Amino acid sequence: MVIVVQSPPSTTMTAAERGPVPLERSAVECTAMDAVRLTVARRVVREAGDVAMSHFRKISELDVRSKGPQDVVTEADEAIEVLIRQGVLADFPGDDFLGEESGLSTTAVDAAQANGTHGLWVVDPIDGTQPFVLGMATWCVSVAFVRDGEVVFGLVYAPALDEWFEGGKVLPATLNGRSISPTVGASLDDGMVGIADSPRVGADELVPVLDRLLRSGGRFYHAGSGALALAYVACGRLLGYVEHHINAWDCLGAVGVIESAGGVVSDFLTPASLLEGNWIVAGAPEVFSDLRDVLGR
Repeated sequence: MVIVVQSPPSTTMTAAERGPVPLERSAVECTAMDAVRLTVARRVVREAGDVAMSHFRKISELDVRSKGPQDVVTEADEAIEVLIRQGVLADFPGDDFLGEESGLSTTAVDAAQANGTHGLWVVDPIDGTQPFVLGMATWCVSVAFVRDGEVVFGLVYAPALDEWFEGGKVLPATLNGRSISPTVGASLDDGMVGIADSPRVGADELVPVLDRLLRSGGRFYHAGSGALALAYVACGRLLGYVEHHINAWDCLGAVGVIESAGGVVSDFLTPASLLEGNWIVAGAPEVFSDLRDVLGR
């Protein structure tokens, strides 16, 4: 059976107030089981956002631990990942799960190519933990459902900003229920490009990227969350995004939104990239080649 999925309607209510949206007619089709998964994902991600905000309002009380240089984790990250994991696997126990904090649990030989009736959930409970613990609003909950090497749908929810992005193979790209698309900028000097630094990438690799961008007339943006910056590419706020190394849980939710919105993303999703990460270039079709040149790819 095939049914059709509709994105949440645009209203004056906040993203949290809109609540679950019925699956109705639209131009994008999905299987009945994927439609149920989407309904479950919307509910669970909204609950995760509520829990994250409750922690965000009492940051000084959080237990913050270091996982390495410029990499922290809090009790909020761990609690929210458990909430999402239990929420989706309760309804779909045959699916596999990859979370930033808990790692990969899978029965599939190749999780990236998980097929048939099952698939893989890829989750970052709080993408942008560093700005989160500093009291900044640029963090989000990111969830992607992957099957057959594609992002079936992705959700990126920034509760502190009241912004809900979604999109994917079976879902139109929207921001708070309104249709979105990448910028119409034709060159790098028409806007800003998201760039991230990481302890996994040294200055010798990052500085040349900044140099090439600036010498091309571009400007850079960085606010601590790869998923949120990538979502900004989908809605046209950024021309594109480039990074030498990003983890799957940091980007796949937004990759689904970008692809659905009509943007272009490099071939990130390989079997190795799920656990090891990969480089990424994403942007409007008109500047994608220039963005690859900036990254040196």
